[in-house]
Amino acid sequence: MSANPRTDPDLRSHLENAPMTAYQWAIVAVAVLLNANDGFDVAAMSFVSISVENEFGLTGSELGTVISATLVGMAVGAFAIGRLADILGRRWTVIGSAVLSTVGMFLASSSADVVQLGVWRVVTGLGVGGILASITVITAEFSNRRWRGIAIGIYTAGYGIGAFLGGIAANALQETAGWRSVFLVGASASVIVIVALVVIVPESVQFLATKRPASADRTLRRIARRVGFDPERAGLAHLDGSAAGEASASRLGDLFRGRMLLVTILVWIVFFAVMFGFYFVNSWTPRLMIEAGMTAEQGVTIGMALAVGGAVGSVLYGVVAVRMTQERALVAFLVLTAVSIVVFVLSTAVLAVAFVLGVLTGLLVNGCIAGLYAVAPARYGAATRATGVGAALAVGRIGAIFAPIAGGALLDAGWTTFALYGSTAALLAVGAVVTILLARIPAAADAG
Repeated sequence: MSANPRTDPDLRSHLENAPMTAYQWAIVAVAVLLNANDGFDVAAMSFVSISVENEFGLTGSELGTVISATLVGMAVGAFAIGRLADILGRRWTVIGSAVLSTVGMFLASSSADVVQLGVWRVVTGLGVGGILASITVITAEFSNRRWRGIAIGIYTAGYGIGAFLGGIAANALQETAGWRSVFLVGASASVIVIVALVVIVPESVQFLATKRPASADRTLRRIARRVGFDPERAGLAHLDGSAAGEASASRLGDLFRGRMLLVTILVWIVFFAVMFGFYFVNSWTPRLMIEAGMTAEQGVTIGMALAVGGAVGSVLYGVVAVRMTQERALVAFLVLTAVSIVVFVLSTAVLAVAFVLGVLTGLLVNGCIAGLYAVAPARYGAATRATGVGAALAVGRIGAIFAPIAGGALLDAGWTTFALYGSTAALLAVGAVVTILLARIPAAADAG
């Protein structure tokens, strides 16, 4: 059921306040599929890591570098391709990024040496980073105020679902068709997702309102019909481009003036700690479980357990945060994640117990990621919010890139599995302490 058109002054207000239509939920569903596909693409490397290590004779440091190649691409893609979204539009940026990611997966399946594999994993990461820079905005924009949190939570959970399916594919395919077949299956699935993107996902209304391309009126009316709004009142004449002024006012230097300097430093530390912990656990667990005495197949099974937990972790954070402040919920998730990591690594002698604890660890560490996205925006005013969160994400990506590399280097240096996981738990505990300090600083007055 759609709202009475007379109750909403324009299309953007309608999207914010009216009940969501089947078309809007279809956009969310495509976003979930896209994020699941990204989860498959990114996690595929960790699931085939032991096969790649054996075929190319890699050291731990070299393997860590190959695993990090995707994350490097994601960091560059989120920044560089994300900027293109302001020129070309969100829709075509997402589609183009999905194509780039698919090409990277296809080419990775044909890698003749580790250098080629690393290059194609960077290409895959570029595409995934470009996707993340735009599809989250589209998902949020086409979800109303009431259901936006759940929609974003469901969308985020798609990553864990895709990673879990990547583990199933890795277990089923590596023995019979080799590790390259895992990338080939992922690329083939990407083609289907791209078709769904082209058919269902529209352009951002906010982009159309601020950039006003020649086709804006026609596109806005088509969107209005699909979401139950009066097409005759959906054109540019009924929208203003005031958001453009706000966006242009955002400056990186504003993050370091007055009390914002301390806020920014604390936010960056938490982002680095959480992203490091998340990517260390998800990237190295299948490989390190073999170090702990498991078989390669059991290592992949534990990696799948992390993905299973991650699929619901972000939604669980949203449920918990309803009952306490966002910061307290994040502190709780950080502390529990640190504890679960230590208990998890001590449980590897019993596969069933390790699997259950792997699910719990994946759930909690994914909840920490959701907490970052909930806490950070409220720390900045409207004029600096996008810049503040974007800068924090960039710092977080540094932690994500560093985690697999550090894991490989420390493994080569003789660190035990317990020492590696224990250090990661300690870093998350630091993140919890910093979040407590951050909570003592009042949120931005206009946060919302």
